[in-house]
Amino acid sequence: MAKKFKVATTSLAGCFGCHMSFLDIDERMLELAQHVEFDRSPLTDIEHCGPCDIGLIEGGVCNSENVHTLREFRKNCKILVAVGACAINGGLPAMRNHFDVEDCLNESYINGLGVENAQIPSDPELPLLLDKVHPIHEIVKVDYYLPGCPPSGDVFWAFLSDMIAGREPSLPYELVHFD
Repeated sequence: MAKKFKVATTSLAGCFGCHMSFLDIDERMLELAQHVEFDRSPLTDIEHCGPCDIGLIEGGVCNSENVHTLREFRKNCKILVAVGACAINGGLPAMRNHFDVEDCLNESYINGLGVENAQIPSDPELPLLLDKVHPIHEIVKVDYYLPGCPPSGDVFWAFLSDMIAGREPSLPYELVHFD
């Protein structure tokens, strides 16, 4: 039996929709499991990524914890794949880039509708917000991109099938057009 690819996933600032879409490969997950060993992913209870062949990462980079997670993930992944609009260009979380962080915090915790006991959280356990939300390629080297919001299960399947077969991944137009 051939060596299995080790695959890990993680999520930064986003909605976790790309992970849900990854699970949309449905019964093909059984075939994938014949060729892939999952490290950190929603399918395992592994919290930290060990050395792996392919790392799939969704979400933008909005705080200090995201930066740390991303750099550690990159260090452990031979191939890093930016998954979805948030990882590729900041996605919806990057909408806050048009405002000062202080204004965002005030709107959320002081002036927002229904806010009671108005106070901006200040706890050392909370990661520091960055001034802007960044796509992951602005922080680390990215090897491949899977576009979409979220990419479909078929996109994940096509990409991983090519990688397992030793082919350069090629996503057909019908999987990545958005018109």
